[in-house]
Amino acid sequence: MSAGGVPTALVVDDDGRVPGATFIASPNCDARPEASTVRLLVIHGISLPPGQFGGDGIVELFTNQLDPSAHPYYATIAHLRVSSHFVIRRDGTLLQFVPCNQRAWHAGVSCWDGQDACNDYSIGIELEGADDVPYEDAQYATLGALIHALRTRYPIEAVVGHSDIAPGRKTDPGPAFDWSRVAQLPR
Repeated sequence: MSAGGVPTALVVDDDGRVPGATFIASPNCDARPEASTVRLLVIHGISLPPGQFGGDGIVELFTNQLDPSAHPYYATIAHLRVSSHFVIRRDGTLLQFVPCNQRAWHAGVSCWDGQDACNDYSIGIELEGADDVPYEDAQYATLGALIHALRTRYPIEAVVGHSDIAPGRKTDPGPAFDWSRVAQLPR
């Protein structure tokens, strides 16, 4: 790790875990279909409450502990059973909720390259942020290290936004996300 908790190099182990990440187990996952191969990375944006950063809402949502009375918005989502493989906090801290060899419930109704059910063959990466708020340099640094580790372990064909696999339903990571920074990452 470099200063500030941003990883300089990451690896994915045989169990689908990244040792440089803080692991918080989410129950919102299951086995991938037997014939599926991880080949897609899906970038998301999330903040709970919306537009606020640094709280426990994301962890609580992904572990089914979100208190619907803690914020008016929470009452509308506390019933959801969702997760992601990873969350990258504003300061670049990396959290992992689901091992990569399991299916996290992050994409919902989705389609990529003519194939539905993106959860079956993708890894979900949530960036703490909002569609219209620029993401932090520390987040891009961690994202770059994570994408490199995932590309080293899996035959990744594309990195896309949630909006790309669920157009009309999702907008994240939004126009504030700088796709040119992802395009510049080594393959």
